[in-house]
Amino acid sequence: MIQGSIVALVTPMFENGALDWASLEKLVEFHINEGTDALVAVGTTGESATLDNDEHCAVIKATVEYVKGRIPVIAGTGSNSTTEAIALTRKAKEVGADACLIVTPYYNKPTQEGLYQHYKAINDAIDIPQILYNVPGRTACDMSPETVVRLAKLENIVGAKEATGDLARITTIRSLAGADFAIYSGDDATSREACLMGANGSITVTGNVAPKLLHQMLMAAIDGNAELALELDKKLSALHQQLFIQANPIPVKWAVAEMGLMGKGIRLPLTWLTEDCFNAVRQAMSQADITI
Repeated sequence: MIQGSIVALVTPMFENGALDWASLEKLVEFHINEGTDALVAVGTTGESATLDNDEHCAVIKATVEYVKGRIPVIAGTGSNSTTEAIALTRKAKEVGADACLIVTPYYNKPTQEGLYQHYKAINDAIDIPQILYNVPGRTACDMSPETVVRLAKLENIVGAKEATGDLARITTIRSLAGADFAIYSGDDATSREACLMGANGSITVTGNVAPKLLHQMLMAAIDGNAELALELDKKLSALHQQLFIQANPIPVKWAVAEMGLMGKGIRLPLTWLTEDCFNAVRQAMSQADITI
């Protein structure tokens, strides 16, 4: 079971939107050196919505190659089309991903039975560990804890990322799905509490900017050291908020660029962070002892 800080990695780009492979390799080395426990390639934070299928698969493949087996790589392979999600998940296995993170089908608004059948079809098609991803604030589709628990019985579905910030769901899923089913917070602001309540870690945006501190905080919470986890999380609290001052990944890409780890590239319809937000993000970075 993957535990701890699982960074939803930004996808570096040049200002013209072209993918920046050298910066991606630099980011991978940065995270391994800083203690990140695993990486998610081409999740929401990785701008999966604006990468075409070839680019999507190429970023997963490159991330796997750059990591060289040192930490797990989880590939974002969700889609609002079951057929496309199966194809992306199959390709992720072919290029060596350790697991897949599969978001609920967005825009379509399927029923709970539709969600079950969608994930069951992927489970049945590809033998690779699969992590459910529930983020109704983006998808307009909320997967109920009961559906998660039902899916947890399938062979390849090993965990769930719960990004609602509703901590009661953590305890519900844990009590019904059992100790062997991985639960990950998808909400940085409540990730400490989630891990103290039984989550196995966080699939995090904040970890892009403060990987070492985020790893230390989450491991303290997983180990039940509430006092230390709170102390460390106080340094991170402003980042948890300000990295969402505009739509993710706008602020986090700006912050990573400020750290000198990549250039100022982002794809439309997303635009670069506006100047009126610079100071708020800088102050949050300073609070977390990030040097820029």
